Order: sequence, then structure tokens, then C-alpha cells
Amino acid sequence: MHRPLADEIRPKTLDEVVGQRHLLAPGGVLRRLIDAGTDANMVFYGPSGTGKTTVANIIAEKTHKTLYRLNATTASLQDVKDIIADVGTLLAPGGILLYLDEIQYFNKKQQQSLLECIEDGTVTLIASTTENPYFYIYNALLSRCTVFEFKSLTAADVEQGLRNALKKLSESEGTPIRMEDDACAYLAESAGGDLRKALGCLDFAVTAAAPEPEGKHITLDMIQQPLMTPAALPSFIEAMYWSQSVYSARMPLSTMSL
Repeated sequence: MHRPLADEIRPKTLDEVVGQRHLLAPGGVLRRLIDAGTDANMVFYGPSGTGKTTVANIIAEKTHKTLYRLNATTASLQDVKDIIADVGTLLAPGGILLYLDEIQYFNKKQQQSLLECIEDGTVTLIASTTENPYFYIYNALLSRCTVFEFKSLTAADVEQGLRNALKKLSESEGTPIRMEDDACAYLAESAGGDLRKALGCLDFAVTAAAPEPEGKHITLDMIQQPLMTPAALPSFIEAMYWSQSVYSARMPLSTMSL
């Protein structure tokens, strides 16, 4: 099965993450916590495609915990109980970090089920939401977490992410992949601050590009096909994002294909 490009080339270190300099620049509070190997429970609040999942992955690596991922749009109370049952077993020898995406879709009872395990430290929780956490997260749970706001990426941030992706794609495919500067700038501007959307469109363009003796070449015309006019592009890359974003609801990082 084809893995989405955003997952295929996900940054492994904080220095590779684009944007969020207010949190991740040297000396930033979240950067200091991560470098110290924090076990703090956190809520990442901000738009889609701004690095929340990536930072959670990096924290799991730094703390040597087994990462479990749940999406609250599809997860159930039983999924939470199954994860808690793995505490202290060989499946999670270093402890558990639970990344709960879209926590605003968990009802009060589901959120309450997390209280005991994060209170006693058996599970470290990182929850993410695109909605205001002070309206959507149960107060007792929120009081045990630190909230960090992830901001929408600038066009320059997205363009840097695209450049990084092109370099990694060229290395993994063993053939040069070039993208014209105006095509890269156009795609970065059209992504609305969501790097995942832009990478989904780039993945589509690279796949569709005809191989040439000198490699693959992505032009502005290829990005501005009738299906991807300025008005249609945001909707198109939104569809690309949703079509490639279905993952298993519960799987330790150690067992996921890398």
C-alpha cells in the first residue's frame, strides 16, 4: 500500500521540523522540555498539517516510550482500555505515550477514562485538536496537561518543507526530482499553511511526471492543470489529504512499517 508522502518523509529530529519556531527554536519552552526527556502530558492545539503528529513522534523517540496512536473520530472506549492493558508488558517496556488526535471528538466519559492512567504516570498523553481546547476538553483532564499552540505555517515554511521533500524523494528514488521555483512557490501559497496538503499534491505531481534521462521535472503547468486552478487547488489537495490519511486506530510505533 502506498504510504502518504507526509508520513514517508516525516522529520526525525526537531531541527528538521519547519515552522513553530516559537516552540521549537533553541531555547523555546517546548524544545527545552523535549530535550530534557519530558514525561509531561500535553495538548497540541492548532490547524492541520502544522507538525503536531511529527513532534509527538519525536517525543516518543526521545523518551524511549512505545507510541500508540488513536484518532478520536473512530476510536472507542475499548481502544483506550486495550492500550492501558499494555502498561508494564513486553509490548511497552519503556512506558506508553498515547497520541490522541482530534480529542474534541471524545465525549466526557471517554476523556474521563484517561484520568487515572495519566494521574499515576503509567501513560503519558499528548492530545491534539484543531478546536479551542478550553471549550472541548474536559476540565479535569485539561488541568493535568500543558497546552501548546501550533500556528499555521507561512508560505516560506511550506516551501522549505517542499524543498526538503524533493531532496528526500530524489535520494529514495535514486533519480533527481526538480521542481521549478515558481511551481514550488505557487503550491506553497495555495496550501493555506498546511504542509501535509502541499506534500499530498507534490506526491501526486511526482507520480504523474514522466521520467526523463535527467530525472523528473515538475513545472508550474503541471501544478496548474485544469483540475488544479487557483480556485480549485485548495479543494483538490484537501481531497488528496483525506484520501491518504487512513491509518490503523491502534498500533505501537515499534510494529508500524517504517
